[in-house]
Amino acid sequence: MLGSSKYVTDFSRIAQRVGDKKAASKSDEYDFIVIGGGTAGCVLAARLTEDPNLRVLVLEAGGSGKALIFTRIPSAFTLLFHTKHIYDLYTEKQGSSHNRSLYWPRGKMLGGCSSVNAQMAQYGAPGDFDEWAKIIGDDSWAWANFNRYFRKIEKYVPNPKYPGIDANEKGSDGPVKVGYFTSLHPQCQDFVTSCTNIKIPFSPDFNTSRGTQDEKTERVSSETGYFTKAVLARPNLVVAIHAQVTKILFDPKAEGGPRAIGVEFAKSKTSPRYQAHARKEIILSAGAIHSPHILLLSGVGDSNHLKEIKVDVVYDLPSVGSRLVDHPVVDIALKDKGSTPKHLRPRSGIEVFRFLGSGITYLLKKRGPMSTNVAEAVAFVRSDDPKLFPPDKYSDKINDTTSAEDSPDLELFSTIFAYKVIYGLRSLGQVVLTVDLVRITAGSFTDDARYLAEPEDVKKLVRGLRLLFKISKAEPLASRVDHTSTHPLLDHGLFKKSDQELAEVVRERVTTLYHPASTCRMAPLQDGGVVDSQLRVYGLQGLRVCDASAFPIIVSGHTAGSVYAMAEKLSDILKAQYGFAEKA
Repeated sequence: MLGSSKYVTDFSRIAQRVGDKKAASKSDEYDFIVIGGGTAGCVLAARLTEDPNLRVLVLEAGGSGKALIFTRIPSAFTLLFHTKHIYDLYTEKQGSSHNRSLYWPRGKMLGGCSSVNAQMAQYGAPGDFDEWAKIIGDDSWAWANFNRYFRKIEKYVPNPKYPGIDANEKGSDGPVKVGYFTSLHPQCQDFVTSCTNIKIPFSPDFNTSRGTQDEKTERVSSETGYFTKAVLARPNLVVAIHAQVTKILFDPKAEGGPRAIGVEFAKSKTSPRYQAHARKEIILSAGAIHSPHILLLSGVGDSNHLKEIKVDVVYDLPSVGSRLVDHPVVDIALKDKGSTPKHLRPRSGIEVFRFLGSGITYLLKKRGPMSTNVAEAVAFVRSDDPKLFPPDKYSDKINDTTSAEDSPDLELFSTIFAYKVIYGLRSLGQVVLTVDLVRITAGSFTDDARYLAEPEDVKKLVRGLRLLFKISKAEPLASRVDHTSTHPLLDHGLFKKSDQELAEVVRERVTTLYHPASTCRMAPLQDGGVVDSQLRVYGLQGLRVCDASAFPIIVSGHTAGSVYAMAEKLSDILKAQYGFAEKA
């Protein structure tokens, strides 16, 4: 039996080395193997091991997220970019975005991207999940049924400053603490008020049928929320870190079709490989980029493509890696007449000094500028709302690409650095494997997001920019912003540009909010699906996918909450199928 420390790096204790002639032992076998200890993986492992008779192995390519101070400090997550704790991925050059390659960081640590996101608890519109149910033909994914899993993840902490939230509609004993924990910067408060003054209705809570840190202003990730000391002390849970999965192992002759029976993994491209086996199932939760990547490495995907790169085909499933969608974002920068905590991204000696001072304040008091999640205030709107975009001024036709008549397609938010507009893309991209078959690196696959390939994408982002200008000129933000500034790095003159000129601004500036999704889509096989309504991979036995790659469509909120909820739902599906007890 392994000791109380479950973050294992000696793989010989938990798996069999490839080429070792000794017979496999029970220590090499698990009921479930979870590939990826990210947002979904920690949830699945914690929930499944509630049954003491169930043995679970988690394979995580990175180390512990909560061990890194820059994950715990809410505003510091970008300081981990371009380090060994992040996959430094880039898209293919985007022809519709001035031939630029866009940076796509992905968390390489326990907690995954929940350890390095902006901690915004905005799950999406109810219509999004009703559309999920319609696409897959299963009402259990509709909002009326699925929303209970959002309540299950939540531990809502009331704040007397925000009395408008109905605590009865929030979860009270879940692993993820949600609530208003940071002090709202005056700039962001003025943004909210200005939004209401131009007839954007105020909502204290986006996550009901009408913001994640804890009360100590430290990040809550899936690792900190689900891998508690009590969970990690369970003898039936094993968590291997720095374990890079190289492929899933299959029994191609199993009755009923190929069956996933194990996983091969290693610390690096040149280190020994190990294999562990699953008695029941393998759950792939490596994220929207790496889940399809691992399937392709394992011989599951478009057979013609796999043959081109000399990967043995296990099952021809052409949709693996396709249907890639994301939330693109365009920033504008306006001068604030007051002070803003821009020193959190220091560019001078004075700002470095202030940054260090804020760091000391945070470490001693858990307060100050570093306690912010950066993006403090948000507005969700529709690009066809006649109150915001009156037809006499916006005569061009906008197609409705939303999930329902009350679902938004634009998100505007105020950060301490800039104002942003976000849109859910119609353009579909693809993840394609190239040559490196062991390590997942920026060069091991191509990632073509096809940003702005659809003219509709550009039109809606231009409308979003117009609305940001309108908000900035409404009180009280109008009095805060110095609209007389002519600084060349600021955007006070952009509102004078034509729509055609603004379209070029969009193409020059568009980047990602780091929300890739739908590359292993839950949908009918004939409609580009990779998994069914139970998240089972089509044509294979013993293999499921659970992360944002399985989204039928991208949600109109931020993706982390829906991944948490999807993992909670899959845990219940598995418990029902295998007759697990609810608690140990």
